[in-house]
Amino acid sequence: MSDIRQEIQKRILVLDGAMGTMLQQYNFSEEAFRGDRFKDYPRPLKGNNDLLSITQPEAIATIHAKYFEAGADIVETNTFSGTSIAMADYQMEDLVYELNFESAKIAKQVAEEFTRQNPNKPRFVAGSIGPTNKTASLSPDVNRPEYRAITFEELRVAYKEQVESLIDGGVDILLVETIFDTLNAKAALFAIEEVKEERNIDIPIMVSGTITDASGRTLSGQTVEAFLTSISHIPLLSVGFNCALGAEQLKPYLQRLSNKTEFNTSAHPNAGLPNAFGEYDQSPEQMQALIEDYLQDGLINIIGGCCGTSPEHIKAIAEAVAKYQPRQIEVNA
Repeated sequence: MSDIRQEIQKRILVLDGAMGTMLQQYNFSEEAFRGDRFKDYPRPLKGNNDLLSITQPEAIATIHAKYFEAGADIVETNTFSGTSIAMADYQMEDLVYELNFESAKIAKQVAEEFTRQNPNKPRFVAGSIGPTNKTASLSPDVNRPEYRAITFEELRVAYKEQVESLIDGGVDILLVETIFDTLNAKAALFAIEEVKEERNIDIPIMVSGTITDASGRTLSGQTVEAFLTSISHIPLLSVGFNCALGAEQLKPYLQRLSNKTEFNTSAHPNAGLPNAFGEYDQSPEQMQALIEDYLQDGLINIIGGCCGTSPEHIKAIAEAVAKYQPRQIEVNA
């Protein structure tokens, strides 16, 4: 079996695009989200995309296959909200293990099929671990700055449950992504290290933060360098950024990151910035040209897409990537 640590030394790896963007095209109804199993569930379930791994598994498998066909080396599991903290919105905390396990299993089956077809291009599954909808660093109440909606310990417990179920389902990598609060990410990383120790395994970890605006900081106020320092105590497969910004806006922060880290670097930017309707207009060709800028400057080891990116975007990125060598790790102190 191929190890991603070996593959990443040979070539730039391509990550998939946006699961949510693809699911929107299906336009699933409330009934479709429920399926037979949850048809009498007492709460509305439309919008709970992670649940579709149980109620619409064929759609999830098809989306993974489309990204692999487009040239992706890695697909992310449909588990962005797969913690008991996020699932509390739907009163589905008890389903967390099953949601993550099934999502991982679906993605792994598709990945294995593509690897069988072309053993020279092994495909991998990254267990997507989202930030949750709570923040440990900031108060949600402007009048009570000392208040926190969640504790580090609550996050650790929730993340540990997600990590164990993703590993049981067969993921190759754990991806802690869209980090807007590094304290949340540290709880996830702590939980991962705990599981690695308990199971005596060494699963690769990707970490991807989010620069929220032109200030160049995360939502909890960290610069690129501070973010990197906060997470570099753990041996990571890669560190990078995703979401919030398009490829053009993200580039200066990637440059800073690339200069400062001995880890591999990753990026999965949005298809530009959202328009007035919250939609992403950047075409695959436009995004390809911007990503080519990263490649010419040797900034990247793993590249994919976030909000608004489709298999067409990933195909265009994969075509560009084929012409370039991966970033060589030379750190400027």
